[in-house]
Amino acid sequence: MQRPTGTIDGERTGDNPAAGCPVAGHGGTSSATAEAPAPDVGAKAPGIYVPPCPMRPTAPPPVWKLIGLARRNFLSVWPSSAFAKPWLRVAVLRKQIFVCNSPDLVQEAFVRKHDTFERKSAQMRHALEPLLGDGLFISDGETWRRRRQIVGPIIHASKVRDFFPVMAETIAERRAAWEAAGADAPVDMLQEMAHLTAEIICRTIFGRQLGRDYAAEVVESFTDYQRHIDQIDLISLLGLPDWLPRRRGRAIRQAVARIDRVLDEIITSYEARRRDGETSVIGGLLDARDEDGKPLSREAIRNEAAVIFMAGHETTANTLSWAWFLLSQAPWARAALKTELDTVLAGRMPTYDDVARLPYTRAVIEETLRLYPPVPILAREALADETVGGVATPKGSLVMVVPWLLHRNPELWPRADHFEPERFLGATRGGQSKFGYVPFAIGPRICAGLAFGLTESILSLAILAQGFEAELEPGTDVQPVCRLTLRPGETLPMRLQPRAPSA
Repeated sequence: MQRPTGTIDGERTGDNPAAGCPVAGHGGTSSATAEAPAPDVGAKAPGIYVPPCPMRPTAPPPVWKLIGLARRNFLSVWPSSAFAKPWLRVAVLRKQIFVCNSPDLVQEAFVRKHDTFERKSAQMRHALEPLLGDGLFISDGETWRRRRQIVGPIIHASKVRDFFPVMAETIAERRAAWEAAGADAPVDMLQEMAHLTAEIICRTIFGRQLGRDYAAEVVESFTDYQRHIDQIDLISLLGLPDWLPRRRGRAIRQAVARIDRVLDEIITSYEARRRDGETSVIGGLLDARDEDGKPLSREAIRNEAAVIFMAGHETTANTLSWAWFLLSQAPWARAALKTELDTVLAGRMPTYDDVARLPYTRAVIEETLRLYPPVPILAREALADETVGGVATPKGSLVMVVPWLLHRNPELWPRADHFEPERFLGATRGGQSKFGYVPFAIGPRICAGLAFGLTESILSLAILAQGFEAELEPGTDVQPVCRLTLRPGETLPMRLQPRAPSA
């Protein structure tokens, strides 16, 4: 039996349209109760759709249950009351956790007091250290500062125009493959977007040919690694020393060895066949020099390539997968996107300058990032005793910004659980302080590839949606699951429907 699929254009398809996102299913009800306001039928969007999210407990769960929920899905631990609170404090075993859930506190912790809260959480560092080493994503202190100075310019917004032809070429190949598959072709959209973004990032990092040669193997290795990594760092929660070794299972060690081998092969191949004139990240890393004029070591180049691949592949794939799902459930948004693409592009391939002329396409991506931020929990460890919002945050405690909560805070976002791209149109641009919308983090540790990822997402949706719509397979229950990143489950079965341009 198909589970409820939410409210679409005001029509009730679940048992209780007032229950909205905070209950099980695609916005339908369950036998449990949850605190949730009724959808506002006066929404700015032409239609109403409340997409899925996990059941929200009506009260904070006990610690033993909270740990079990977090192991399965980090999103399940937040009670309904947490979304509207500007500040939360939780004790888990021997670890104090503080959550900033208002723009002022986000700015205070992650910007003004960055030096105290720059270190990633023990869970994040130890989960990714076997894979990324001292890479930019998990390093801190002097290592982070020096590495950011080197890597930042290589993937800076000013470089996106240089990478644009590779992006467009790769997306066009995916569209041609869809055309060859014919009408009503079944696809796993999560896998499709994973392979697309992997191809883009591989060709961007390693150059066109090497990217083609190695993309599939790199994707499989990263996916295997994430499947086996633990989501809870019990050593840290028990207050034990950070230097204590963490258990690494055989599957993790094998995945890391495979990734290291592939990256070493790619770097060696690139050095042997470097081409003049082709912009690539690996070329930039090989040419880079630190402030003392020294090049990066082979290990550092490998680590930073792994960071850029991880950050640029998984997060963008998830965003695009969620966007296709949301559009499949929101006919008015699908129609508005179609009209914009047909009007602006008129069937031709977009240029770099066209990206700025597609505000609704961008709004779909931005609203997707609001509802389903790829990294829904940003956790930092206090390096010294500090205060945030006047509350003491002792050394060793965790201070979190949780985009999953912040982006759905009803005090900040009208109709916070609704899919409403229109909120990102016009001068209001979401109506938020930049500290209330943080899908790419915020402050000095904001994602260095923000412009790259946003451009890639807009361009991918524009080129593919010019020719296709995607319908969710009947009976499919889509639920957000967070491990290292937020995904729509393990698969997203859809069917491709070719479309003709508007007359």
